[in-house]
Amino acid sequence: MTARRAALVAAVVLGAALVLVIALRTPWDVLPEPPGGSSPVDPTAGLSPAEIGRAESFVAALRPASLASLVLGLAVSGVLGLTRLGARVVRAAGRPLGNRWAGDVLLGILALAVIGRLVTLPLSAYGEVVRHRYGLSTRGWGLWLRDVAVSTGIDAGLTALALLALVALARKAPRTWWAWGAVGAAALVVTGSFLWPVVIEPAFNRFEPMPAGQLRTDLLALAEENGTPVQDVLVSDASRRTTALNAYVSGFGSTRRIVVYDTVLDRLSEAEIESITAHELGHVATDDVLTGTLIGALGSAAGVAVLGWVVSPRLLRRAGADSVGDPRVIPLVLFLVAVGSLASAPVQNLVSRHVEARADVHALDLTGDPGTFVEMQQGLARTNLSDPDPPAAWQWFFGSHPTTAQRVALAKDWAELRAK
Repeated sequence: MTARRAALVAAVVLGAALVLVIALRTPWDVLPEPPGGSSPVDPTAGLSPAEIGRAESFVAALRPASLASLVLGLAVSGVLGLTRLGARVVRAAGRPLGNRWAGDVLLGILALAVIGRLVTLPLSAYGEVVRHRYGLSTRGWGLWLRDVAVSTGIDAGLTALALLALVALARKAPRTWWAWGAVGAAALVVTGSFLWPVVIEPAFNRFEPMPAGQLRTDLLALAEENGTPVQDVLVSDASRRTTALNAYVSGFGSTRRIVVYDTVLDRLSEAEIESITAHELGHVATDDVLTGTLIGALGSAAGVAVLGWVVSPRLLRRAGADSVGDPRVIPLVLFLVAVGSLASAPVQNLVSRHVEARADVHALDLTGDPGTFVEMQQGLARTNLSDPDPPAAWQWFFGSHPTTAQRVALAKDWAELRAK
């Protein structure tokens, strides 16, 4: 069996395992249908015409730029990856270090990351202007540029770590690099899942313990009632950047904590904060992070195996690389990863929407307060300028959460079932 055919077989096996995990771990039916049928979805989600008009105006101004940025970024990646231009960029970037392979990889990735960011920077700046215009962003341009630089650096660093290992493996094991790379990719996903809360999150926000008081006591008690005690309740200084509302639970074991945006404390009632926290605790109770990590690990491993099959001698020549062990292959690999990520987005978001719906049901079960849940969802949509009923195609491809209208209807169904 040739190396490429073995890679294809491994990709099929890993893909089948991925499909099985998704099929078994995704909560396809989160709530029984009420005896009288499900509640009709009100596209307004109870928001006023003025609130809906403002949200629609905001997303109408932002969506074209988001799509243009996505298409432009993919096009530039394609030009760099499918022609010899990317190979020349990598060689030029690595010249200060004598074009040693490791230097070419590290500096080449940095150069490609900067190019990709600069190409889409005007569209990102336009998006920030729109967010400022609608009062959603509070960042000054200095902080915005700092965030752009930090995110670019983090992305480049993580990418360099992965591709440095991949190229090294291909140099050591030209026929089986994809197998070792698949194992490494899975391990990297697992490691990243554990390190993200303590390494990446602090790069953008500061976290302070929530002051002692009734709300802190109630949130800790809610976590105990949920069977998932947390180590702390933290407040994030999100208002430095945005007026948006959010809360989440991050970490595992000794690092697990509830994190609440400071904007939430300013805009939502304590009952609504408990409701949004109950939703996040639902993810912990059903091990959604662990399931997501497993799906990500299998998906990454399958993706590397697919690379082992797709990267043919003809494609390598087109990209100006001699082999996968040649640093000049980096632009091609980045392009193929971008295409794979885009192609898998609808599936990822489909799973995510069902997982989020289950967490909504968990929040309703834990608090027993559908009225507050609906008010919380409406408050989030109102402040975050979320379209309560986006176009179906947009929701199918990009929607990681149920729409506000769907979540309000779910709460009504829950209340009707509880009343029986």
